[in-house]
Amino acid sequence: MTTATDKADLPPRSIWQAVKRGFFCRCPNCNRGALFKGYLTSVDACATCGEEFHHHRADDLPPYLTVFIVGHIVVALFMAAEETVDWSMWTHIAIWVPVTAILSLVLLKPLKGATIGLQWAMRMGGFGGMAEEDRIA
Repeated sequence: MTTATDKADLPPRSIWQAVKRGFFCRCPNCNRGALFKGYLTSVDACATCGEEFHHHRADDLPPYLTVFIVGHIVVALFMAAEETVDWSMWTHIAIWVPVTAILSLVLLKPLKGATIGLQWAMRMGGFGGMAEEDRIA
């Protein structure tokens, strides 16, 4: 069983490097293996270094971050467009709905990868070497 002192004895992992590697959908450990086998389905383990990812808990944070970031971008652009041009409501809808959908789809996967990288770097959710039954107990 791994304890808090055992975790402190482990070598540190660079948080920013792991988040950056995850954002680019690469293994946070080796930066060579792919982190995803589908659009949002992560691999069970890195094909290059063997680091396991099946136990990550990147469930709610990536969509929350996506909504937060896309919302700020789209609202700012909408407000700027509203001040500078005189478009009808239908024109705004025709522009901002697709922009919102595309930005959301583009950002969701990298943000999930960054979340997995963050969890790996901080040894959270099973990345600390603790057995599943020891984490639950």
